[in-house]
Amino acid sequence: MPSFPVPVSRPDRPQRGAVARVSDGAARVRTCMDTHYDAVWRFLRRLGLAPADVEDATQKVFLVFAGRASAIDPGAERSFLFASAVRVASDARRKRARSREMLADEGESFDVQDPSPTVEENIDDRRMRRWLDEVLDTLSEEHRAVLVLVDLEEQTMADASDVLGIPKGTIASRLRRAREVFEESATALKAKLEKEV
Repeated sequence: MPSFPVPVSRPDRPQRGAVARVSDGAARVRTCMDTHYDAVWRFLRRLGLAPADVEDATQKVFLVFAGRASAIDPGAERSFLFASAVRVASDARRKRARSREMLADEGESFDVQDPSPTVEENIDDRRMRRWLDEVLDTLSEEHRAVLVLVDLEEQTMADASDVLGIPKGTIASRLRRAREVFEESATALKAKLEKEV
């Protein structure tokens, strides 16, 4: 029986192109995390995620980026991350809502509190953050995402259009409505707080 040479893989001689691509990809992910991690964390928090869920959601966004990094054009990283964050936040809110429904069905009561200390040590900052969250919670997901991107993250309407994948005209109309609802909710909250004092 004739014998044929069997190719042997040599771990001591890696393929240069593959190793270089993996190394470049890892460096790009690391650079992107160093540059955008805080912005993505803050964006997810402002999209309504509970403080206890924000860290996991932020990591999920960067895992999505790591898996798709080779297909993302240089310079488009922030837009990709924010678009991924919108989807991750939506999934996390749905999951939390299902968990609450299951607990409610089982007759359990619970109070969700963040056991970890906040970054801000100043009590006024925490109070303002709570009030901002309360007002943002009155917005629908679509309106909230646009308002947070444009007014809080200071993205242009064109950038918001790219991130959310909707036309600029829709961004403009959602932003206008979001600002109206935000103003109404802020006014109602202010009146409520003044009555308490």
